[in-house]
Amino acid sequence: MTEPSGRAARLRAQDLTLRYGDRVVSTRLSMDVPDGAFTAVVGPNACGKSTLLRAFVRLLRPAEGSVRFDGRDVASYRSKALARTLGFLPQDPLAPDDVKVRQLVARGRFPHQGPLAMWSQRDEDAVAEAMRTAGVADLADRPVAELSGGQRQRAWVAMALAQDTEYLLLDEPTSFLDITHQYRLLALLARLRDEGRTVIAVLHDINQACRYADHLVAMRDGRIVAEGAPADIVDAALLREVFDLPCVVVPDPVSGTPMAVPDLTHEHLPTVSRSVS
Repeated sequence: MTEPSGRAARLRAQDLTLRYGDRVVSTRLSMDVPDGAFTAVVGPNACGKSTLLRAFVRLLRPAEGSVRFDGRDVASYRSKALARTLGFLPQDPLAPDDVKVRQLVARGRFPHQGPLAMWSQRDEDAVAEAMRTAGVADLADRPVAELSGGQRQRAWVAMALAQDTEYLLLDEPTSFLDITHQYRLLALLARLRDEGRTVIAVLHDINQACRYADHLVAMRDGRIVAEGAPADIVDAALLREVFDLPCVVVPDPVSGTPMAVPDLTHEHLPTVSRSVS
């Protein structure tokens, strides 16, 4: 794993108040994204994880505070300039019914196209490499609408890779993937980190987050409860506070990172009745 540098973070959230209409999600939330690291954001549903990522990429305007990149408010960047640096894969992306996988992935090259620029060999190579890396090269000529949920998710990942950005933000990228492809995707994100990219991903599986991420951000009710290296912050007390889940935390037998083992032995669970026909 890469140790986050001691330099001031290039991507920062400062005193954010985030809301949808009258519903306030977060108040005075601040976070520095470690450069060149894999940051995983974890927490229960509706705690503000996805909302934070949307603010980072300017899809949600803060009611108060700001998101800054290289010292500038992201609102001051031209859209294409920002998209050449910050790539974002949302939780539920939509594609036109008739678009094919190759065409979808090629859309990732849009930020690199000037008003008169022609499609180049570099663009072609980037699309081919992204499809190969995401494991969808054999689906290149298939309509996206005909793919399974997992295949479709990998096609979207390929589009994000084709965008070729320094920062890659992904909102629940393992959704719809079977367990094999979940781990392959997370290993890919770790490899991109090792190659110098900054990765920020919202993840639901705390054990996967601990295994692959350098930096963990645990959220609840729109606030950051704890952040740091998984080995430094993940313990039974944190998991109880964040997820309301009693756990025993033990070393992962493969990676040595913290692994949460739920312990519901003393919980009062609802009785399950079994009808007999």
